[in-house]
Formats: sequence, C-alpha cells, structure tokens
Amino acid sequence: MSVMMGMVIEADPARFEQVAKDNAELLSSISERAKQAGAISHQFFAGKDSLLVVDEWPDEAGFLGFFEATAADIGSLMAQSGATAQPTPNFWRPMDTADKF
Repeated sequence: MSVMMGMVIEADPARFEQVAKDNAELLSSISERAKQAGAISHQFFAGKDSLLVVDEWPDEAGFLGFFEATAADIGSLMAQSGATAQPTPNFWRPMDTADKF
C-alpha cells in the first residue's frame, strides 16, 4: 500500500515559480529521477508564505532514498527560492473507512 508524503517549505511561492522556470531542466531531471526511484505522483501547492509538496510513493524508504540522493539539487533550488529552514517530510498511509471514494 502506498504512502502520501507531505512537506511544507517556508519560501515565497512566486519566487519559487520563477526559480522553477529558470531551472526547468534541473527540475525535470529531478522529476525523472523521482519516477525512476518509484514515485507515483508529485505536485507543488502554493500557500501564502509557503509551499506544500505532496508526493505518493510505494513506501517511505523509497522517498527517503530519493530525497537523500537528490539533496544537493533540491537544496540548491530551495536556497534560490529563499527557503529559510530544512523541510521535514511527513508520511501518511491510507485508512480503510466507510466514507472513502
């Protein structure tokens, strides 16, 4: 059963979007490495003063291995975006409840 990974990054969303555009090739490379490592889905969401990264992975270990292997590239993009702290990934597993759809 897969897990959802959520990570809040304290950074300016508009600045991150510009950094993402300016570094589209690197971002695509990181995304390809995530897929090769087993990522099922990935998306950024913008908040007022933060970003939310939401991924689905087969398991926590898969994400953590990928995150460690790409830390320098991801760190570079986050630094350019003005991230103020090291983000911490959080993991959730699906629950079997009657209201699931």
